[in-house]
Amino acid sequence: MIYTVTLNPAIDYVVHMDKLAHGEINRSRSENIYFGGKGINVSLVLKELGLSSVALGFVAGFTGLAIEEEVKKAGIETDFVRLKEGYSRINVKIKAGQETGINGQGPCITNEAINDLFDKLNRLKEGDTLILAGSIPAMLPKDIYEKILEYVKDKNVRAVVDATGDLLLHVLKYKPFLVKPNNYELGELFGATIETGEDAEKYARKLQEMGARNVLVSMAEKGAVLIAEDGETYSCGACKGEVRNSVGAGDSMVAGFLAGLYGENLGDGRDVSLVERAMNVSEVQTCDYEQALKLGTAAGGATAFSDGLAKKEMIELLFQTL
Repeated sequence: MIYTVTLNPAIDYVVHMDKLAHGEINRSRSENIYFGGKGINVSLVLKELGLSSVALGFVAGFTGLAIEEEVKKAGIETDFVRLKEGYSRINVKIKAGQETGINGQGPCITNEAINDLFDKLNRLKEGDTLILAGSIPAMLPKDIYEKILEYVKDKNVRAVVDATGDLLLHVLKYKPFLVKPNNYELGELFGATIETGEDAEKYARKLQEMGARNVLVSMAEKGAVLIAEDGETYSCGACKGEVRNSVGAGDSMVAGFLAGLYGENLGDGRDVSLVERAMNVSEVQTCDYEQALKLGTAAGGATAFSDGLAKKEMIELLFQTL
C-alpha cells in the first residue's frame, strides 16, 4: 500500500480575473475550489492512474472536514488526525495575468496530535511506500520528517521525500527510495546554478552519494533527469503545451513516476503500454526507469496544462508523445 502524508492540507480557492487593482473592489471572472496539499495531490493523481493510497495528516474545523470529505469522494482512503481546535487553511490564488497567492497558516498541532499520527504509522508494513511531501508547518518540529523515517526505519518501507533545503538533506541518512528536487531546489542545496541536464546529473549524484537511492530532478521546459538506483542516468524531454497551472505539477510527477515503477505485467501475452500496466497494479514487479520517467513527465505536464490536477486521459495523451 502507498501512504501519503500531508501535514498542512488546504483548500485552494482559485480566482480568475482580467486584472487585479490594489486598493479597490475587484470582481472575479470565475472561481474554482480544489482540496489538497502536496501529499493529497499525489494521492489524487495516483488514483487517476489506478493506484490506491491512504492519505494521512492533520485536519481541523469545518474546512478540515470538507477536505476529508472531498478526498473520500475521490475514492481515496483517509486516516487523518482530527485536531480539536483551529481550522485547516484556505489558500487564495489570484490569476490575473500573473498569479498571486495568499497561503493560510493552518491550525496549531499539539504534541498529542503528533503522537496520534505516529500511532497511525504503525499500520505500515514491509514493502509499503510512504510519501512525505511539502514543507513543514511552523508549529511542528523542524525534524519531523527525520522522526517519521526513524520511527518506520525497521519496517523496510520505501520512503519518498519531496522537500527542500535542510528538510531534504537531513533525511538522506535514512536512504530514501526517491527524492525529487527541481533544478532550482537542487542548485540551492549546493550553491550552484543548474541549467543543463549535465548540471542536474552532477549534483543529483551528490545526493545519491549522501544516501538517496533514486534522484528525480524536474527542469520545467527542459524536461527531467533521473539518476537511478541501477547507476544509470535517464532523461526525458518536456511535454508540449500551454502552461495554465503552477500548482501540483511536481506532485503529479512523483505520482506518475511511482505508477510507472508499480506497473504490473498482465501476463496474458498482450503488448500493453506502461499506462495500461499502471491501471492494473498490485505490487512492484518491474523497475523500468525510462518508462517510469516518461509517465512522471506526462503526469507533471498534464497538471501544468490543466486548471487542476492531471486527469488520466491527458496523461495518456502526453505519454504517447514522449
